[in-house]
Amino acid sequence: MDDLLEMPTDWSTCLAVVPHPDDMEYGASAAVATWTDAGKTVGYLLVTRGEAGIDDLDPVEAAPLRAAEQRAACDAVGVETLEFLDFPDGTLESGLPLRRSIAAAIRQHQPELIVTVNHRQTYPGGGLNMSDHRVTGQAVLDAVRDAANRWVFTDLVDDDLQPWGGVRWVAMSGSPQSTHAVDITDSFDRGVASLAAHRRYLASLGAGPMSDAASFLRTVATQTGDRFGGRLATSFELFAM
Repeated sequence: MDDLLEMPTDWSTCLAVVPHPDDMEYGASAAVATWTDAGKTVGYLLVTRGEAGIDDLDPVEAAPLRAAEQRAACDAVGVETLEFLDFPDGTLESGLPLRRSIAAAIRQHQPELIVTVNHRQTYPGGGLNMSDHRVTGQAVLDAVRDAANRWVFTDLVDDDLQPWGGVRWVAMSGSPQSTHAVDITDSFDRGVASLAAHRRYLASLGAGPMSDAASFLRTVATQTGDRFGGRLATSFELFAM
Protein backbone atom coordinates (compact mmCIF):
# COMPACT_ATOMS: atom_id res chain seq x y z
CA MET A 1 0.00 0.00 0.00
CA ASP A 2 1.14 3.55 -0.69
CA ASP A 3 2.36 5.79 2.11
CA LEU A 4 -0.20 8.18 3.55
CA LEU A 5 0.10 11.90 2.90
CA GLU A 6 -0.11 14.64 5.52
CA MET A 7 -3.61 16.05 5.98
CA PRO A 8 -3.91 19.71 4.96
CA THR A 9 -3.48 22.17 7.82
CA ASP A 10 -4.24 25.46 6.06
CA TRP A 11 -7.78 25.74 7.36
CA SER A 12 -9.40 27.11 10.50
CA THR A 13 -12.90 25.60 10.83
CA CYS A 14 -14.07 21.98 10.68
CA LEU A 15 -17.45 20.32 11.07
CA ALA A 16 -17.65 16.60 11.85
CA VAL A 17 -20.87 15.01 10.59
CA VAL A 18 -21.41 11.42 11.74
CA PRO A 19 -24.47 9.25 12.36
CA HIS A 20 -23.88 8.04 15.94
CA PRO A 21 -22.31 8.87 19.28
CA ASP A 22 -18.90 7.09 19.33
CA ASP A 23 -18.34 7.25 15.53
CA MET A 24 -15.64 9.92 15.88
CA GLU A 25 -13.91 8.13 18.71
CA TYR A 26 -12.26 5.24 16.84
CA GLY A 27 -9.28 7.36 15.87
CA ALA A 28 -10.65 10.55 14.34
CA SER A 29 -11.16 12.25 17.71
CA ALA A 30 -7.42 12.08 18.40
CA ALA A 31 -6.90 14.08 15.19
CA VAL A 32 -9.52 16.53 16.44
CA ALA A 33 -7.50 16.98 19.65
CA THR A 34 -4.42 17.73 17.55
CA TRP A 35 -6.39 20.33 15.59
CA THR A 36 -8.00 22.05 18.59
CA ASP A 37 -4.60 22.20 20.30
CA ALA A 38 -3.41 24.08 17.23
CA GLY A 39 -6.20 26.65 17.66
CA LYS A 40 -8.59 25.29 15.04
CA THR A 41 -12.35 25.21 15.65
CA VAL A 42 -14.11 21.85 15.36
CA GLY A 43 -17.83 21.27 15.87
CA TYR A 44 -19.75 17.99 15.89
CA LEU A 45 -23.08 17.33 14.18
CA LEU A 46 -24.64 13.94 14.97
CA VAL A 47 -27.39 12.69 12.71
CA THR A 48 -28.93 10.47 15.44
CA ARG A 49 -28.59 10.05 19.19
CA GLY A 50 -27.60 6.40 18.86
CA GLU A 51 -30.73 5.29 20.68
CA ALA A 52 -30.83 1.89 18.99
CA GLY A 53 -27.25 1.05 19.90
CA ILE A 54 -27.60 -0.58 23.33
CA ASP A 55 -29.42 -3.91 23.19
CA ASP A 56 -30.38 -4.06 26.86
CA LEU A 57 -31.56 -0.44 27.15
CA ASP A 58 -34.80 1.00 25.79
CA PRO A 59 -34.17 3.69 23.15
CA VAL A 60 -36.02 6.26 25.26
CA GLU A 61 -33.43 5.77 28.00
CA ALA A 62 -30.49 5.21 25.68
CA ALA A 63 -30.85 8.47 23.72
CA PRO A 64 -30.09 10.92 26.56
CA LEU A 65 -27.42 8.63 27.99
CA ARG A 66 -25.57 8.36 24.71
CA ALA A 67 -25.88 12.09 24.10
CA ALA A 68 -24.34 12.74 27.52
CA GLU A 69 -21.50 10.32 26.77
CA GLN A 70 -20.87 12.13 23.51
CA ARG A 71 -20.74 15.45 25.35
CA ALA A 72 -18.03 14.01 27.63
CA ALA A 73 -16.17 12.64 24.61
CA CYS A 74 -16.23 16.10 23.01
CA ASP A 75 -14.90 17.69 26.18
CA ALA A 76 -11.91 15.32 26.12
CA VAL A 77 -10.73 16.67 22.75
CA GLY A 78 -11.63 20.35 22.96
CA VAL A 79 -14.92 20.38 21.03
CA GLU A 80 -17.44 22.90 22.32
CA THR A 81 -20.23 22.71 19.73
CA LEU A 82 -22.29 19.50 19.72
CA GLU A 83 -25.59 19.35 17.84
CA PHE A 84 -28.04 16.57 16.98
CA LEU A 85 -30.36 16.27 13.97
CA ASP A 86 -32.49 13.59 15.69
CA PHE A 87 -33.02 11.31 12.70
CA PRO A 88 -33.93 7.74 13.78
CA ASP A 89 -30.95 5.56 14.64
CA GLY A 90 -30.48 2.43 12.56
CA THR A 91 -32.90 3.34 9.78
CA LEU A 92 -31.30 6.32 8.06
CA GLU A 93 -32.46 6.71 4.48
CA SER A 94 -30.62 8.27 1.59
CA GLY A 95 -32.74 11.15 0.40
CA LEU A 96 -33.57 14.84 0.43
CA PRO A 97 -34.47 15.31 4.14
CA LEU A 98 -31.03 14.19 5.30
CA ARG A 99 -29.23 16.13 2.58
CA ARG A 100 -31.22 19.26 3.41
CA SER A 101 -30.46 19.05 7.12
CA ILE A 102 -26.74 18.59 6.54
CA ALA A 103 -26.66 21.35 3.91
CA ALA A 104 -28.35 23.69 6.39
CA ALA A 105 -25.69 22.91 9.00
CA ILE A 106 -22.92 23.51 6.49
CA ARG A 107 -24.38 26.91 5.64
CA GLN A 108 -24.69 27.73 9.33
CA HIS A 109 -21.21 26.64 10.44
CA GLN A 110 -19.33 27.47 7.21
CA PRO A 111 -16.54 24.88 7.60
CA GLU A 112 -13.56 24.54 5.32
CA LEU A 113 -13.06 20.89 6.27
CA ILE A 114 -15.77 18.30 6.91
CA VAL A 115 -14.98 15.01 8.63
CA THR A 116 -17.42 12.14 8.24
CA VAL A 117 -17.57 8.35 8.23
CA ASN A 118 -16.65 5.81 5.59
CA HIS A 119 -19.30 5.65 2.86
CA ARG A 120 -17.90 2.54 1.19
CA GLN A 121 -19.24 -1.01 1.45
CA THR A 122 -16.43 -2.32 3.65
CA TYR A 123 -14.04 -1.28 6.40
CA PRO A 124 -10.27 -1.74 6.17
CA GLY A 125 -9.70 -5.48 6.39
CA GLY A 126 -12.89 -6.33 4.53
CA GLY A 127 -15.57 -6.22 7.23
CA LEU A 128 -18.96 -5.03 5.98
CA ASN A 129 -19.83 -1.42 6.73
CA MET A 130 -23.26 -0.58 8.17
CA SER A 131 -26.07 1.25 6.39
CA ASP A 132 -26.18 4.35 8.61
CA HIS A 133 -22.49 4.99 7.91
CA ARG A 134 -22.80 4.51 4.16
CA VAL A 135 -25.88 6.72 3.94
CA THR A 136 -24.37 9.52 6.03
CA GLY A 137 -21.04 9.57 4.23
CA GLN A 138 -22.71 9.81 0.83
CA ALA A 139 -25.21 12.40 2.07
CA VAL A 140 -22.34 14.59 3.28
CA LEU A 141 -20.68 14.55 -0.14
CA ASP A 142 -23.97 15.51 -1.78
CA ALA A 143 -24.83 18.13 0.85
CA VAL A 144 -21.56 19.98 0.30
CA ARG A 145 -22.72 20.76 -3.23
CA ASP A 146 -26.26 21.47 -2.04
CA ALA A 147 -24.96 23.97 0.49
CA ALA A 148 -23.20 25.92 -2.26
CA ASN A 149 -26.13 26.01 -4.69
CA ARG A 150 -28.72 28.71 -4.00
CA TRP A 151 -31.23 26.98 -6.28
CA VAL A 152 -31.22 23.78 -4.21
CA PHE A 153 -33.25 23.88 -0.96
CA THR A 154 -34.23 27.48 -1.70
CA ASP A 155 -36.22 27.64 1.55
CA LEU A 156 -32.95 27.72 3.49
CA VAL A 157 -32.38 31.27 2.26
CA ASP A 158 -35.72 32.19 3.85
CA ASP A 159 -34.16 31.02 7.13
CA ASP A 160 -31.20 33.36 6.46
CA LEU A 161 -28.91 30.47 5.58
CA GLN A 162 -27.08 31.82 2.57
CA PRO A 163 -25.19 29.50 0.18
CA TRP A 164 -21.75 28.42 1.40
CA GLY A 165 -19.26 27.10 -1.13
CA GLY A 166 -16.23 27.27 1.11
CA VAL A 167 -15.88 23.55 1.92
CA ARG A 168 -12.47 22.62 0.52
CA TRP A 169 -12.23 19.00 1.64
CA VAL A 170 -14.29 16.10 2.97
CA ALA A 171 -12.26 13.62 5.03
CA MET A 172 -13.71 10.16 5.63
CA SER A 173 -12.54 8.25 8.68
CA GLY A 174 -12.32 4.47 8.63
CA SER A 175 -12.08 4.17 4.86
CA PRO A 176 -10.46 1.16 3.18
CA GLN A 177 -9.10 3.63 0.63
CA SER A 178 -7.36 6.04 2.99
CA THR A 179 -5.04 8.59 1.40
CA HIS A 180 -4.00 10.94 4.22
CA ALA A 181 -3.18 10.83 7.92
CA VAL A 182 -2.66 12.95 11.03
CA ASP A 183 0.12 12.40 13.56
CA ILE A 184 -1.65 11.71 16.87
CA THR A 185 1.40 10.93 18.98
CA ASP A 186 0.77 13.87 21.32
CA SER A 187 -3.01 13.56 21.35
CA PHE A 188 -3.36 9.78 21.55
CA ASP A 189 -4.25 9.69 25.26
CA ARG A 190 -7.00 12.26 24.76
CA GLY A 191 -8.36 10.18 21.92
CA VAL A 192 -8.47 7.19 24.26
CA ALA A 193 -10.27 9.29 26.87
CA SER A 194 -12.86 10.33 24.30
CA LEU A 195 -13.66 6.72 23.44
CA ALA A 196 -13.66 5.67 27.11
CA ALA A 197 -16.31 8.36 27.74
CA HIS A 198 -18.80 6.05 25.99
CA ARG A 199 -18.73 3.90 29.10
CA ARG A 200 -22.23 2.43 29.08
CA TYR A 201 -22.19 1.81 25.35
CA LEU A 202 -18.83 0.03 25.45
CA ALA A 203 -19.96 -2.07 28.42
CA SER A 204 -22.95 -3.24 26.41
CA LEU A 205 -20.62 -4.70 23.77
CA GLY A 206 -19.28 -7.25 26.26
CA ALA A 207 -15.97 -9.04 25.91
CA GLY A 208 -14.00 -8.22 22.79
CA PRO A 209 -11.64 -5.62 21.34
CA MET A 210 -13.53 -2.73 22.91
CA SER A 211 -13.02 -4.07 26.44
CA ASP A 212 -9.61 -2.35 26.32
CA ALA A 213 -10.05 0.89 24.39
CA ALA A 214 -6.45 2.01 24.82
CA SER A 215 -5.03 -1.24 23.47
CA PHE A 216 -7.44 -1.28 20.53
CA LEU A 217 -6.72 2.30 19.52
CA ARG A 218 -2.95 1.88 19.91
CA THR A 219 -3.00 -1.17 17.63
CA VAL A 220 -4.90 0.72 14.93
CA ALA A 221 -2.74 3.84 15.30
CA THR A 222 0.44 1.78 15.08
CA GLN A 223 -0.74 -0.05 11.98
CA THR A 224 -1.67 3.27 10.36
CA GLY A 225 1.70 4.67 11.37
CA ASP A 226 3.43 1.95 9.38
CA ARG A 227 2.31 3.94 6.31
CA PHE A 228 3.10 7.29 7.92
CA GLY A 229 6.71 7.35 8.98
CA GLY A 230 6.29 5.12 12.01
CA ARG A 231 4.30 7.69 13.98
CA LEU A 232 1.05 6.99 15.79
CA ALA A 233 -1.53 8.15 13.26
CA THR A 234 -5.16 8.12 12.22
CA SER A 235 -6.13 7.99 8.56
CA PHE A 236 -8.69 9.57 6.26
CA GLU A 237 -9.78 9.28 2.66
CA LEU A 238 -9.59 12.88 1.51
CA PHE A 239 -11.86 14.34 -1.18
CA ALA A 240 -10.94 17.75 -2.59
CA MET A 241 -14.16 19.67 -3.19
